[in-house]
Amino acid sequence: MFPIYDVETAQKTILKRSPLDEMPIPQQVLDRLKNTFGREISPAEAVREIIRDIRTNGNSAVRRWTQTLDQVNLADFRIPSAKIQNALNSLDPALRQALETSASRIEQFYQKQPAISWLDQSMGGSLGQMLRPMERVGIYVPGGTAPLPSTVLMTAIPARVAGVKQVVMVTPPGRGTGEVNPVILAAAAIADVDEVYAVGGAQAIAALAYGTETITRVDKIVGPGNLFVTLAKQQVFGTVGIDGLAGPTETIVIADETTRPDWAAADLLAQAEHDVMAAAILLTPSKKVAQAVQKEMAAWLEGKDDVNLTRTEIFNISLRNRSGAVITRDIAEAVELSNQYGPEHLNLAVKDPWNWVEKVTCSGGVFIGETSCEVMGDYMAGPSHVMPTGGSARFASPLNVWDFLRIISVIGLNPSAAADLGCQADILARAEGLDAHALAGRLRSA
Repeated sequence: MFPIYDVETAQKTILKRSPLDEMPIPQQVLDRLKNTFGREISPAEAVREIIRDIRTNGNSAVRRWTQTLDQVNLADFRIPSAKIQNALNSLDPALRQALETSASRIEQFYQKQPAISWLDQSMGGSLGQMLRPMERVGIYVPGGTAPLPSTVLMTAIPARVAGVKQVVMVTPPGRGTGEVNPVILAAAAIADVDEVYAVGGAQAIAALAYGTETITRVDKIVGPGNLFVTLAKQQVFGTVGIDGLAGPTETIVIADETTRPDWAAADLLAQAEHDVMAAAILLTPSKKVAQAVQKEMAAWLEGKDDVNLTRTEIFNISLRNRSGAVITRDIAEAVELSNQYGPEHLNLAVKDPWNWVEKVTCSGGVFIGETSCEVMGDYMAGPSHVMPTGGSARFASPLNVWDFLRIISVIGLNPSAAADLGCQADILARAEGLDAHALAGRLRSA
């Protein structure tokens, strides 16, 4: 179930990256689309049709697609504030404490992120930048096979720290019931979300991007989602900002002879249970360690220590198809392979992990040592768990305060600097064949 590979084979299989548009689409998804649309249609085409409908028809299209896809007929998809507050008041005290602790740590972390306006007067006047928060941001919170209240906190709180005035949340209604999980609503109350709508999928993204009679459009959409949410974000980008295109979740654990196999196995299983496309990869120079982790994973799945892992069907697919152990030459090669892969999460579960941190050049987050497991990042550590996937760590960063800020350049040249620079601007403009540009520059130099 958790295969062991050599490096060459792994690079052709589990360590090989595929573009989003080349990801294999499960046949059951294609069958469901055909049943819904009455013809063979790709996920991207289906999303385009939904977006076009909602852009044209607003609320009526949102209700129609929610009825079609979620079997829910919602007259009003905005959730009343009283219901959100009641969800918080009714929450189990221990769960509420855990959410509030997480929220506090997230806020503390992002309050430390440098984000300042500045002016410099050493270059012939005043040059600098002004930071202004976005007015209105939409957060998408998945609500499918597992409700994710942690995602509410990990998206809304950085926006709040940045100074965003209005934070709007969309999340799918319960299939057939129309109810949003109360834990998600409680998290929205803790994170001080302004508006919550029981709308999910591509229709939610379209509503946030273009607006409807009920939902006012936003400036940016953040948060993870399934394939259809990701495709919708891709298609509305430009009308609104997006944080990125979230692919299947992924983690790499680098292990050596000092690694506890049971901990490593549990950490890999924690990632593999997300969905069938999740990737849980172990890199180690020790075949003995790989086999020990493999054995421990089997034991956990069989109910070791009375642990009941319920997502058996997901484990069976994700562990077999996109996960596995890779036997490397040494730890240095393991780190290099990780850098090439660019994982969402990297856990250095090795002796003296701090010795390897500087070698890490490409990862959404690096978790240093066995006690800093990826699950701590999911819930409690502080940094947002919304991180780049699919190799996008090459150019993207985890969700942060800067995602919700606009930088406005400030240019206030004094007459002397303008006269000097105007001559140079005149020369460059004439080289580009832009005569009016040259004239404007030349006038300042006169």
